[in-house]
Amino acid sequence: MNMLYLLLAFLSAIAFYLGSPHQRVWAAAASRRGWLRAGGWGSAVLALAAGVAALGVWAGVFSALTAWMFGTVVLPYADVWWHARGENRHVG
Repeated sequence: MNMLYLLLAFLSAIAFYLGSPHQRVWAAAASRRGWLRAGGWGSAVLALAAGVAALGVWAGVFSALTAWMFGTVVLPYADVWWHARGENRHVG
């Protein structure tokens, strides 16, 4: 059950990030922003419910939100790293 809320929280963060106009991971996501955001909200609610079922109310909510926040922080940095690794950048 612990892995379920962690996976759902991270999938929610992925869906919200792909629904963002600033992402460069998936170009076809621009036409699916509404569906991605709806899926992100649904996955977030399921992650909270699974976290509460696994750990209790407060620990489940905080754990699910911590996993979601980890995804929302890591995904933009992963996107920048993915696109910048092929470029030859020099300062000066």
